[in-house]
Order: sequence, then structure tokens, then C-alpha cells
Amino acid sequence: TVITDRDDLLGTYLQCLASELASLPSATPVSTLFIGGGTPSYLPAEILRTLFRLLHQYLPVTDGGEFSIECNPEEFTSDRMDAILEAGVNRVSLGVQSFQQAHLLTLERRHTANDVVDVVSRLRNRGLQNLSLDLIFAVPGQTLIEWEQTLQQAVALHPEHISTYGLTFEKGTAFWTRQQKRTITPADEELERVMYELAMTYLPTAGFQQYELSNFAKPGYASQHNQIYWNASQYYGFGPGAASYLNGVRACNHRSVSTWIKRIQAGQSPIGEQEELLPEQRAREAVMLGLRQMKGINLAAFAQSHHCELRSLNPTAYDQFIQEALLEIEDGSLRLTFEGRFIADTIMSEFL
Repeated sequence: TVITDRDDLLGTYLQCLASELASLPSATPVSTLFIGGGTPSYLPAEILRTLFRLLHQYLPVTDGGEFSIECNPEEFTSDRMDAILEAGVNRVSLGVQSFQQAHLLTLERRHTANDVVDVVSRLRNRGLQNLSLDLIFAVPGQTLIEWEQTLQQAVALHPEHISTYGLTFEKGTAFWTRQQKRTITPADEELERVMYELAMTYLPTAGFQQYELSNFAKPGYASQHNQIYWNASQYYGFGPGAASYLNGVRACNHRSVSTWIKRIQAGQSPIGEQEELLPEQRAREAVMLGLRQMKGINLAAFAQSHHCELRSLNPTAYDQFIQEALLEIEDGSLRLTFEGRFIADTIMSEFL
């Protein structure tokens, strides 16, 4: 999390993160490690090196594991790159969002398309072999042609992975406020649908197979870390707003950095919300997460794991979606059809 004009908190932040990591009983090897949910590349190189020393001490990544970090093209200096790659990071997710300057300004991004090209070149020259680009469509004022150009420019940089997200207007965000003040107008729903369809049809022709609603990858480069979430497996979370899922308990730290710091300094738990999922809740959540993936949900494995048939969670909706060809069963797995992907949220909500 970046807090304007509060770089004085960087040292305190790392001290508190060290305290939270020290709650682990011992060094805990992990198969994936992801630094993100904010702008980690904002940290100066020497602070990044301190962060990585902490992570290597408490959360060493196993051989062959995936070590990812989210980065912003803006001010992604070479000394920051060196600190990141020297620490063993083997996957970088770059927040490109757009290649059109007007849309970058709308998204309140200060980098340029040339900055992206430069950053990608410097990362490749340093040997990075797993690069992901994040893109946003349905930006106010964006045309279908401009979105197509953004996709083409992203593919031209030869990344291993591309994520595409429709711009959302969530309450409490700057975009929500701008919408309420009528200084910004969301894209037309039909245009957003066509933009999503373009991504789903164009990217596979360029060698990127869709493996999740928003994610496309070249063979062998699907995000290992995100699949942990979508397969409802267990994971740790450390830092402000970080979520964890352990032994059926879902927890989320306080999102406020100052509150998180105060609680850790006082020897209190940083957790702001916590919920133990009942067996039926686990099953319903597994449906929601599993349907996000193009491979879908293996029905036999689901029944064995959750001791219930998936259809039993909502027989009426299940049958209706099958009949309307929004869901399909292939090789024993239930999955969204191409048409179903456009209303995935509506379909998944019927099982929650």
C-alpha cells in the first residue's frame, strides 16, 4: 500500500511485517510466494532488499516454486529491478493497463507506453523469463479499436502471460466518486461485452490460452499462485489487508496501514475479519472459485471432497444453466460455456 507523503513509515512497516512473520512457528517453505495487492516496486532498492531478507528467512520458496511480484512501470528503476531479481523473483506482473496516453490519464497512471517498452526490455536483459502484463478494458472513452490496439501492442512485447480486467466502479474508490460527481461515465455494457469477447477470441490466436475468466497464458505459464486461490487450497497472508485461508478459516488483516501497525506494536492480532467456513460454505465457495477456471470442476472429485453432489447446492439453477447452454459437462467436469463466461458472476452467485 502506498500512502502519500508517509515514506517515514517504511522502516516501521518492515519492523511490523517482521513481527507478523515471526508468528510462524519456524521457517515455512512455500511453493508460491506473491508480493502484491499494491505497488511493491514503489519501495527503494535498499528497502526491497530488507523485505526479501525477511521473506527468505521466514518463507523460503521451494525449488521450482513461483516467486512473483507486482510492479508499476512508473519509476521502475534499474536498481529496483536488480534488487528484485537478485532475490530470486522469477515472475513479474507489470501493471500496464493501457498503451493509449489518454486512457492512462483516465486511470490515473503516470507512465507512458514507451516506459512499458523500456521496462520490459530491461527486465528481459536481466534474464527474466516469466512476464505478465495486466490490461484494463471498458475504460471511459475507450473504443473497440483502441482496445484491439492495446491487445496487439501487449502481444508484440512477447510476454508469457496476459490478464485482462473490465474497469469496475466499486463504492469507496476514486472511480466511484468520480462517477457520482458525473466527471466520468462508465462504458456501455454492450461495448464492454464486445471488448471481453475480443480478448477471448484474439489472444488464443496469438498463443495465449484462456485458463481463467480474466487470464491467458502461453503453455506452461499459467499463474501457479492464483491457482492456489481458485482451487480453494490453503494460503498465508501477511501485511495490511492481506488475506489467509488456513484449516477452513478465512481471515483478513486490517486494511488501514496505521491500524495494522498500531495493533502489531501493541502485541495484538492484526486480523480485522475472520470466519470459519462450515462444510456447506466450503462447497459453495469451491463452486464459485472452480467455475472461474476454464477446466471447470471435476464432479466426481467435488463430491468426494465435499460429501455432496454439486447439483444439490441449487438443482433448479443447475438444470436451467445446462438447458440454456451457459454451463456444460465435458469429460466429467462442469464448466462455463463461452456464452456463460459473459454472465459468470450471475451464474456463480446462484450457488453461493
